[in-house]
Formats: sequence, structure tokens, C-alpha cells
Amino acid sequence: MRPTDPEEARDFYGRRLGLAVHREFGTGPERGTVYFLGGGFLEVSGRGERPCAPGLRLWLQVADAEAAHAELRERGVEVLRPPVREPWGLVEMWVAAPDEVRLCVVQVPDDHPLRYRPGL
Repeated sequence: MRPTDPEEARDFYGRRLGLAVHREFGTGPERGTVYFLGGGFLEVSGRGERPCAPGLRLWLQVADAEAAHAELRERGVEVLRPPVREPWGLVEMWVAAPDEVRLCVVQVPDDHPLRYRPGL
């Protein structure tokens, strides 16, 4: 991801969202930061003249969407929609990220078929 404001992006993904830094490279305000996402990584590096992908959506799974909601609000993250149990059974919350990116913070409830594995 090439943010229009690298410092704002690092503040959001690192401090406010609370993602762990996997590694950093380069120097200065446009240095690269790679955040650990559990099963993957998010690299924020360089600078874009305009948002890289307006309308980009990212999904981040959490153990407890209500706890994440409270924590993110305390950190000043703009919550677009608080946690709601969707008809398909997942609990989803939407937040705004820099550069017109939207994040879905999703919880897979204990009784959801994605968690239930017969015979395991």
C-alpha cells in the first residue's frame, strides 16, 4: 500500500489499530513498515499522489468484536458501523482507515459453521 500520508498511515495501522510491526526498511518519512496480520502481512511504504485503491476493503479477524470496538473507539478510530451479527452468522464491524480504505473487523462466533468441524 502506498499511502498519500505515510506518517498518518503508520499512526493508524500501528498505534490506533494496534498491528504488530513485522519489519521496517529504509529511512525517512517514506520508509517501509510491514505489519503482521496473523496469516499475512500489510506493507505500507513510499508515498502515493492519490489513494492507491479507493474503495479497497480489508477484513481482519478478531476473537471479540465488542472488545475490539471499545478498544478502537478509545484509540480514536472512526467506527463506521458497530459490531452487528450478520444473517450469515459472522459479527462484523466497519471502520475507516486512511486513503479511503475500509476495514471489516470480523468475529467468527463459536457456534458458526466456520468453527465447527465434525469429528475433529
